[in-house]
Amino acid sequence: MITVMEQSTTRMLAVRASGKLTDDDYKGVWIPALEMIIREHGKADALLYMDENFEGWELKAMWDDAKFGMAHRKDFRKLAVVGGPDWVRWGVKLGELLMDCEVKLYPPEKLAQALDWISV
Repeated sequence: MITVMEQSTTRMLAVRASGKLTDDDYKGVWIPALEMIIREHGKADALLYMDENFEGWELKAMWDDAKFGMAHRKDFRKLAVVGGPDWVRWGVKLGELLMDCEVKLYPPEKLAQALDWISV
């Protein structure tokens, strides 16, 4: 499940991922919110916080994420990824090669630092 965090702003979307992410999470929350920011500001800042209950993605949600990321790879200014298992962090590192923005990884205990960085 994806929930929008209260620290989100009109230019920055911060979300908390818990459990297994679904197609509905992407099509109902993540993608529409980011598209609105991109329309209004040209580029978006995004923070994905994977909490201690994060279990990964359903296959369709992974496809949604990859498709959206490739279509909008030049539409981000900053991306912060907080927490998550090692395999996700390796995937982010590989994906960073395709993105045209700053990407930073943070351990879960550095959530406040990640929010500070993404908000500047």
